[in-house]
Amino acid sequence: MESRRVVITGIGVLAPNGVGKDAFWAAIREGKSGVREITLFETTGLPTNVAGEVTDFDPRDFMPPRLAKERGRTSHFAIAASRPGAAARETGRQGVA
Repeated sequence: MESRRVVITGIGVLAPNGVGKDAFWAAIREGKSGVREITLFETTGLPTNVAGEVTDFDPRDFMPPRLAKERGRTSHFAIAASRPGAAARETGRQGVA
């Protein structure tokens, strides 16, 4: 079996306190939490109504509208998070600042 090298860059951030490495890093530096009241589903009857939701996210910013419509939220996140790393690989950038 041929071995392959895998590099995890961490630059495709989709977090409750920031989408993209710049927004995420700014939120971290400012001490902003992404935990707030849940808005994506009804919480009546659940033991909590707070969570870390990714809110400022539009999948069409990362893929064609047709593909966004066909896929679910988890796929949206996976595709969006992989884009910056793939772009860095294609441009031959070494390392991430």
